[in-house]
Amino acid sequence: MTAYRTQSSSASDVDDGEEVGGAQGVELRFVTSEDEEEAGPFSDITALVQRYRRGYRRGCMKPCVGGVLVFTAAFLLAYAVFSGRLHCSLMGGQEEEEERGGAKAPSEGGAGLYLGELRVMMKRLLQDEDIQNTVSLVSRAPHPPGSSEGTALASEILQRFRQLQMDHTWTESLYATLQFPHKSQRSSLRLVDFEGLTSELIPLNPSDFCPYSATGSATGGLVYANYGRPEDFNWLRGASVSVVGSVVVMRVGGGVSFAEKVWLAERNGAGGALIYPDPADIPQDPRRLGLNTHTAVSEHVHLGSGDPFTPGFPSFNHTQFPPIQSSGLPIIPALPITASLAAKLLSQLSGPSCPPSWRGRLPYVRCVVGPEFSSGRRVQMTVHNTMKPVLLNNIFSSLEGRVEPDQYIILGAQRDSLGPGAVKSGVGTAILLELARTFTAMVNNGFSPRRSLLFVSWDAGDFGNVGATEWLEGYLSMLQLKAVAYFSLDQAVTGDDILSAYTSPLLVDLLDSAIKQVEHPKHAGQTIHSQAEREGGSWRIMKPLYLNSGAYSFTAFAGVPAMELRFTEERAYPFLNTPLDTASRLQEVLGGRLGMTGRSLGELVGEMVLRLAHDHILPLRITSYAQTVLQFSVQLNKHSAELQRRGLSPQWVFSARGDYSRAAETLQRAIDNSDLHEHSTTRFYNTRIMKVEYYFLSQYVSAVETPFRHIIHGRGNHTLSALTEHLTLLTSDPGRFDEGRFRRQLALFTWTLQGAANALSGDVWSIHNTHIYMQ
Repeated sequence: MTAYRTQSSSASDVDDGEEVGGAQGVELRFVTSEDEEEAGPFSDITALVQRYRRGYRRGCMKPCVGGVLVFTAAFLLAYAVFSGRLHCSLMGGQEEEEERGGAKAPSEGGAGLYLGELRVMMKRLLQDEDIQNTVSLVSRAPHPPGSSEGTALASEILQRFRQLQMDHTWTESLYATLQFPHKSQRSSLRLVDFEGLTSELIPLNPSDFCPYSATGSATGGLVYANYGRPEDFNWLRGASVSVVGSVVVMRVGGGVSFAEKVWLAERNGAGGALIYPDPADIPQDPRRLGLNTHTAVSEHVHLGSGDPFTPGFPSFNHTQFPPIQSSGLPIIPALPITASLAAKLLSQLSGPSCPPSWRGRLPYVRCVVGPEFSSGRRVQMTVHNTMKPVLLNNIFSSLEGRVEPDQYIILGAQRDSLGPGAVKSGVGTAILLELARTFTAMVNNGFSPRRSLLFVSWDAGDFGNVGATEWLEGYLSMLQLKAVAYFSLDQAVTGDDILSAYTSPLLVDLLDSAIKQVEHPKHAGQTIHSQAEREGGSWRIMKPLYLNSGAYSFTAFAGVPAMELRFTEERAYPFLNTPLDTASRLQEVLGGRLGMTGRSLGELVGEMVLRLAHDHILPLRITSYAQTVLQFSVQLNKHSAELQRRGLSPQWVFSARGDYSRAAETLQRAIDNSDLHEHSTTRFYNTRIMKVEYYFLSQYVSAVETPFRHIIHGRGNHTLSALTEHLTLLTSDPGRFDEGRFRRQLALFTWTLQGAANALSGDVWSIHNTHIYMQ
């Protein structure tokens, strides 16, 4: 048997089951002597070598044999290199496919394209103009879920996917319970006297509302609570300002979502919540492009994601389930108000002065916190919203992988918007469609992805990523085995200067590599990485996942590594979640660079998708969580003496962290020392790598009662953040430290971490846990 090294070609015909070559685009093909005459491009060279060998057997001297063999080997190597370069040149010069459709399964030769070739091809195919045009199309009018505009847009997106002729295109429908303003009864805000009689009715825009607010009325004093963060309510408590029974006024922003603001106000005893955009946070300068003072910002207030009336269950047919609701639904009413209305209310407050850092830029407002009005009046707010079942449509299209088709790389974007939604839904949808078109064209030009690419347009994102979360709930068991990673394209462009990546730590290395390949949209000639290094370091790009992110549920609920990328500016985009979020305003904010910035973001995501679809071994940093837990271990060690005095040993956590770190490093070394061209080997390791994120979902809490089970990114007593917050009470407020609760938190966190370490170790005979009783 003779081995021949052949350069892959997109025109070659091979068996479906044959193993693809390595990153250099080379495959090894074994043929017998009977097949040598049909061995492909090297058959002539093979015959030449055979003739030399026959000649030597007839009488040539042995030293000559060695010399000719060396010459032949050098000749073959030179031929292979030249052939590879010629192949690269041919692929780089192919004309772009005009029809942009027909993702036919290419021959195995397509899998042999070099990664550098694929990058060049992707950059050549991505287009600015398509992104800009799609943003304008999507944001031409408000298109909330269930509306005629929303249905029409869904049909257009479905048609765009079908025109690409990818391997599979389909839709999935479900009913979810959404909340909208009541058609006949309007929400109201008024000032009342001591007898409860209306002294002034404050006009509201009937379309301004907070989805999933509690309905009903709240009457009381008015308290200003800055951004409504935990530290803000702690300051009020320390200043002896009670919010119990009062209506709390809070500013948009501060790193706290509307849902978290309302939840914290409710937790502190407030009767209602008003949320407004302050000019200090959202530009409202009439001399520049900004939000006018008569426009409110709207956002849902469900502290969670998905349909709040089927928590933990899919809403494919929610009538089958008992009538339960999410614990994240508020029990107090909430309303968005404009800056001008906030100024009217806050200018009449009396009480203690607020801290200097709480001062906003509302005109004619002294910074006091209340709760009394100077005139002795009170505030009464009434919310009239109504729940109704709405038919939602998620739209899918996919390109099947040629080697591991059951491993999915997922890209998704929100399609709906309560307003025009240029940023909220337009940009993400535009980049999603452009990447789908680009990767389809790449397949037509010879790219053969190892793994499947799944492109999804989600419905009801404005209500807490309902469409995406319900899909996750419906396919959770499958996705835990098959989903490689998820990339959210929501709100991907609000500026063109600063890149932020809200990400699972497993994807950090992948991102770090990608930003070195993509040019910055604003700084020509500079990569995103080099520009970030100039401005303080690329590490600033990486940020933790947050609750309202389109990527959050994938990681915190489903255990899938996820990332959401966004280009912003230091000056906040002022029109998000308002009726003014139009394509023309976004284009003006970006100075006409919407298409260019969207293309750069698309290229960045495409670069990471390309690596995940191309590489034999998934490029995920499996050791990343060991570093995260190490940082907590350092904090824990500082309190070691006090914990041991209370009968709590931190050694348990230290041991679990060490076990996980060793297991991850052992697995990484095994990968580094393996033959990664052997399909069974790569399959074995990739399966283990894909489960790492899932291992951090706590098996000791209910997915229904505590859906975000991830101990690092989730929410609840089982999480690292809850444990850390409780630990700080040992020094800040020892009287509030609950030893029994802390012991349970420590057990939930530690056993989940130990379980991850055990699972990563592999077989049970590779695990050596020695449990020592410590009195």
